[in-house]
Amino acid sequence: MDLKRTLIFVHRWLGVGLCVLFGVWFASGVGMMYWDFPAVTAADRLDRSPPLDASTVHVAPEQALAALDADRVPAAVRLNTFDGRPAYRFRIGREETLVYADTGEQPGVPSRAQLDRIAAAWVRQPVDTARVSEMTDVDQWTVQGPLRTLRPVWKYSWPNGEDVYVAGASGEVVQYTTTASRIGAYIGPIPHWLYFTPLRTRQQTWSRVVIWTSGIGTIAALLGIVIGVWMYSPAKRYRPEGLPSHLPYRGQKRWHALLGLVFGIAAITWAFSGMLSMDPFPALAGGRSDRDGLALALRGRVRLADFSALGPRDALARLAGVCVKELELAVVGGEPVYLASLQGGETRVVPLRGDPRSAFDANAIAAIVTRAAGEGTAVTVDTLDRYDRYYLDRRGRKPLPVFVARLTDADQTRYYIEPKTARIVGTYSARNWVTRWVYHGLHSLDFPWLYSHRPVWDIVVIAFMVGGAALSVTSITLAWRVLFAASGPAR
Repeated sequence: MDLKRTLIFVHRWLGVGLCVLFGVWFASGVGMMYWDFPAVTAADRLDRSPPLDASTVHVAPEQALAALDADRVPAAVRLNTFDGRPAYRFRIGREETLVYADTGEQPGVPSRAQLDRIAAAWVRQPVDTARVSEMTDVDQWTVQGPLRTLRPVWKYSWPNGEDVYVAGASGEVVQYTTTASRIGAYIGPIPHWLYFTPLRTRQQTWSRVVIWTSGIGTIAALLGIVIGVWMYSPAKRYRPEGLPSHLPYRGQKRWHALLGLVFGIAAITWAFSGMLSMDPFPALAGGRSDRDGLALALRGRVRLADFSALGPRDALARLAGVCVKELELAVVGGEPVYLASLQGGETRVVPLRGDPRSAFDANAIAAIVTRAAGEGTAVTVDTLDRYDRYYLDRRGRKPLPVFVARLTDADQTRYYIEPKTARIVGTYSARNWVTRWVYHGLHSLDFPWLYSHRPVWDIVVIAFMVGGAALSVTSITLAWRVLFAASGPAR
């Protein structure tokens, strides 16, 4: 058997095994452009929580921490509401512990009545109209990440399609879906990520399936391109139907070859970049930048004693007239401040002395970054009011404007810092070029000259998806013939 026949044989049988999966990937790729998998974000929690009432805050942060009898300094301290009451949230290690700010008590295991109130408040509907069930196993909407370990979870389903999942141990809303979000997930993320419950609950198996199928799919598509180019005759030397032709095929085989020559490169790049999303080659992803060091320089360790000069109640009083959803105790550049999250997503910086302001000063941020970078590394800080090639988001969820700090180190590192919170919201260095261009660039086509021009980006991506889906349909047809010989010998 010569090399050409061997390649055709391997390509044919890899296609038989993966043609349906390729079809699913291309079709669901269109859904991925517009729908995400449902999730509860920090912004969702704040949006649905009641505002803080300064008159109900009677316990100082130090007193609340003392009630925990903790021997470690909290990494983060926030004041917001829980079940309608003000509560401090201390993050110590990976755990978050609550202490009520009105009494200094710790919430116990939530009662059923408390869980009912929390779920009803989330959707602003009476709980007696909901169907309630205790979940001791995962379902389609709790298969991801840490949600698999939260048991029991109480599921509240309302007649209008809203489903709220509340963790029985903490009383936190951990998942929220609607009829629309579930339909969108079934169109896009679930088939595209192979997020089917029986598979996704087995993390290691799921990871291996995604890596191996996308890797083998890359090889199958690459072989198809090689064969197509090898068989193609610019001089039209073939006569499959008595007329000169570039290819020796008829019917579905001809369509498959033509579509493969046009859209095969897209199939290769999407299959390969999809495999990279699972990080199968950690060495190619590049090393980590010193993000943690800079993050600590920007946002230092919180010492609650530093906030004794201005308690949370007084900080809220300085913001009288605005709807404050959360106060975060932070130390920015050595200065203790409160970061207030307001209704609508706005923020305020409340220093211990002086008036509240909307953001941090660019010069102050530049000085912090320069000190953290050390001698011999120059730093420039500019304000970015639109996305660039390394910091972008087609849905516009990443904050703007941001400070972009560029370092003259060997990796040309850049940090994107939110002025309102002094938080690092993005990084890039030359070591991350594989992730940026080979994964994101090839998989999302988020090239700046295309990504920022919509609906041109949508049209281009959908055209590639439709072409890839058509290629997959011809593959499915040929695979059917190979397996079942339904209409005689394949033509």
